Amino acid sequence: MANVMIQYNEEGNLSLYLPKKDSEEVITHFEFDEEDKWGGEVHLPSGAIYYIEPISKPRLPITIRARRLQAA
Repeated sequence: MANVMIQYNEEGNLSLYLPKKDSEEVITHFEFDEEDKWGGEVHLPSGAIYYIEPISKPRLPITIRARRLQAA
């Protein structure tokens, strides 16, 4: 599991930042983005897929644990 930061970038797109790799990518698919259910599968343009255990929608930016389901 990795600590990742979910935030909005300058263009207003949801992005995922990996501090360990010092890389930030725009999120292409976010499974659940509702007030009572936020998280699930997070898809990146590189082909990587992460999983965030669904929680109530937090205030962003947030640092959260994510499990890598598929490598880039």
